[in-house]
Amino acid sequence: MFKTELLAPAGNMETLKAAVQNGADAVYIGGKMYGARAFANNFTLDEIKTALKYCHLYSVKLYVTANTVIFENEIEDFLDYMNFLYESGVDAVIMQDLGMISLVRKLIPDLEIHASTQINVHNDESLFFLKNMGVKRAVLAREMSIDEIKNLKCDIEKEIFIHGALCVSYSGQCLFSSLNGGRSGNRGECTQSCRLPYENNKTKNYYLSTKELCSVNHIKEILDLKINSLKIEGRMKSPTYVGYVTRIYRRLIDDYYKGLNPKITPMELYNLTTLFNRKFTDGYLFNDNIYNIKSPNHLGSHLGIVIKITKDKIFVKLDEDLYQEDGIRFCSSNKGMIINKLYNEKGLLVNHVCKGDIAILDNKVNLKEKDSVNKTISKNLIKLIENTVPKKIPISFKVFAKAFNELTLTVTDDINTITLKSIKLDKALNKPTTKEEIYSKLNKLGNTPFYLKSCEINLDNAFIPMKILNNLKRDIIDKLILKRTEKENKINFKYEKHLINENNNIPSFLVRNEEQLKMVLGKGRIYTEDFKLYKKYKNSNVFYKLPRIMHEFPDFKGENLLISELGGIYKYSKDNFVIADYPLNITNSETVNFLHNIGVKISTISPEVKGFELEKYSYPTEKIVYGKPDLMILKNFNKDIKYLKNNLNNYFPIIHGKYTTILHHKNINLKDKGRMLLYDEKEINLN
Repeated sequence: MFKTELLAPAGNMETLKAAVQNGADAVYIGGKMYGARAFANNFTLDEIKTALKYCHLYSVKLYVTANTVIFENEIEDFLDYMNFLYESGVDAVIMQDLGMISLVRKLIPDLEIHASTQINVHNDESLFFLKNMGVKRAVLAREMSIDEIKNLKCDIEKEIFIHGALCVSYSGQCLFSSLNGGRSGNRGECTQSCRLPYENNKTKNYYLSTKELCSVNHIKEILDLKINSLKIEGRMKSPTYVGYVTRIYRRLIDDYYKGLNPKITPMELYNLTTLFNRKFTDGYLFNDNIYNIKSPNHLGSHLGIVIKITKDKIFVKLDEDLYQEDGIRFCSSNKGMIINKLYNEKGLLVNHVCKGDIAILDNKVNLKEKDSVNKTISKNLIKLIENTVPKKIPISFKVFAKAFNELTLTVTDDINTITLKSIKLDKALNKPTTKEEIYSKLNKLGNTPFYLKSCEINLDNAFIPMKILNNLKRDIIDKLILKRTEKENKINFKYEKHLINENNNIPSFLVRNEEQLKMVLGKGRIYTEDFKLYKKYKNSNVFYKLPRIMHEFPDFKGENLLISELGGIYKYSKDNFVIADYPLNITNSETVNFLHNIGVKISTISPEVKGFELEKYSYPTEKIVYGKPDLMILKNFNKDIKYLKNNLNNYFPIIHGKYTTILHHKNINLKDKGRMLLYDEKEINLN
């Protein structure tokens, strides 16, 4: 029977255990290198091996993220890391870099690869592209709706996010942090520029900040899709958060497969909002508004109203229970505190005040005005999650115990079966060992991860020393744990880099209108997003720049095309003159050469690549040397906003169309041959 996988995050070993113990079918983690959450604790190489043993003990899969772009000087180290992961026995690696996916498929063909959401997969053509590469699973773009997902035809495994933080930009399509803060989102170092305030028309808000995705009210519709994996975001979240969120979705999924209606309870929803929320949204899956421009912070859940304030005390009328050591936030003033001392209405110190009563708090934050109060930390919820009953694995024993024969014990977990033998048994002279005694001894599994489901005992007038039986049980349990956890692969490969250096010395220009086009006509390649303009000047080395997000694919043949996403590469690279654009995040020669081998004539190097080192090893490339590159591409952004200004008085122009593009506030200027992005007329006079 098909069952959808529940995939939980972990940033450290404690969180991984919380995910496993609360019902995850699989866990994804990052190592210290090449993961898209560089500021999580992440796992050392030894910790990855420990995590693998723990997950596999409980029949939970472990995926490791290696979903950053890889620079030219990192390729050999990256391959060594992939070899380590393969030989350690990880169940899959989550990857973004096309060149590295292609290389790993050649060198380590048995290593399962999942395509990261950073690849921006949002159409069938992209899925077919990845399937042809040998990718097992694709994580779909979070911007896809449930109807768009229903219409996908490719039979590659699919994974979607169901809970947690959202990126405002299409994943993998954001250069905001990289070009403004020097820390790349494609390298796991995002500065979260989207969570900062910006000004527009003298109004300051968190225009790019998103709510938290929460799909608890739509589990049936999601599971009806028969998606292979449902993913919880949160490798930087606490064990409490990951454990509880995993537990909630585990119950909902299990209810669905039991034929029940999977519904969240009011208390479960209250707990989820208390753990972490920036307001919840159903996300683009269900065409809900994802923006929360008022606050980028954890809001908590409603607790009550301040009814009175003195210099020393705050009086709160409670709509929910409040406990000592809970955390609270006053909504308007945005002041927060931990409740170290809690008083009831009589002024007596207590550890709990009930819903409907008045709680008195010390005014540690110098609150001046009445306010609404939210709970942001729940002591009781943390205790509830920490007191999770340990997960146990069912096993069955078979005992063969006959006089003058070896004592034989067999254990099975329905996957593995192990048999061990011990001493020859003597005939019982006085009191034979009973089945009850044997069962009682075997049922004492102590701190092992197992519980006894059944025990078949074949006993015939034998005396069994209980110490011998206990030692046999211990040895067979140790071997079963080893059998469940040990998985090692071996492979030898050799990587060689070859000098190619086929230069592209023709300059190119991205123009916004016909006036710009005419002024650079004959000076190099020209790219335009205006199809009519392209058709008019096609024979003058003009290229049509396809949209960054594509859901429809016209039947192009013999055209000049600049393409920004995988679907277009898959659809058009064989029958057209195709140039790969920089949103494909091309950062190494292996990606350039892979694209060249499938029909791409020229590849545009990512602006995140600082030097020109990789060009020595690759087929023709071009690079942006002047102009304002796109920083983000957004869906359903407010069309009235024409620019954003940050606290450094930098203005970021915004272009609206079917999707919204935010441009860099300043021009890249490398003063070399390459592409010029012509945003306004005054830039067309550059040499």
